[in-house]
Amino acid sequence: MDEIPLIIGQTGPFNGHRWEIKDSITIGRDADCDIVIADRQISRYHARFTNNKGAVILEDLASKNGTFCNGKQVDGQILLKDGDLIQIAMIQHFVFLSSDATLPLEMDVSASPKLKRGLTLEKKSHRVWIDQLEVIPPLSLPQFKLLEMLVDQEGKVVTRQDLISNIWEGEDAVGITEQALDALVRRLRDRLIEVDPDHSYITTVRGHGLRLDNPE
Repeated sequence: MDEIPLIIGQTGPFNGHRWEIKDSITIGRDADCDIVIADRQISRYHARFTNNKGAVILEDLASKNGTFCNGKQVDGQILLKDGDLIQIAMIQHFVFLSSDATLPLEMDVSASPKLKRGLTLEKKSHRVWIDQLEVIPPLSLPQFKLLEMLVDQEGKVVTRQDLISNIWEGEDAVGITEQALDALVRRLRDRLIEVDPDHSYITTVRGHGLRLDNPE
């Protein structure tokens, strides 16, 4: 039996709802759409998911307020990967799964994880919370990968070279400058400060690298 890819609603009016992408799914404000989101930020025909022999294409339909994948605005069409986080304007989030088989049985993507004080990161859905507040819009993929690496080694110093190699994998890391990493760190810090201006989560250890300082 062929596995059917699906999208599952997260933050937004369709939190917890799921749709199998057997052919195509159109999202918009118009009543003819498969998923109707009655909000003025949503275009009449906003975005479309298309299943092309198992490969799922996400297309922005020239929407006014944009469609985003892992925090990056979609221009035209992109091929989705398992676990990608889709954002429709500022209203609705979806997580894309290549099939039900890729969703761990113990994981309910419709619910938030158990939130603790400080920063909480959920790898599967690429979501980040500070205390009880989710970081919205979601981080870009490079920002998330940077934060994920620091969270995985919380309290320890991660070298700049290790960060570059992890964020810009393989050949993409060749030629990446320290300035590019610095710019990425600044943007990530700015996103975290928007939610919690009273605590600096990313500490620079001069001559060594970066460290995540999460409140106890």
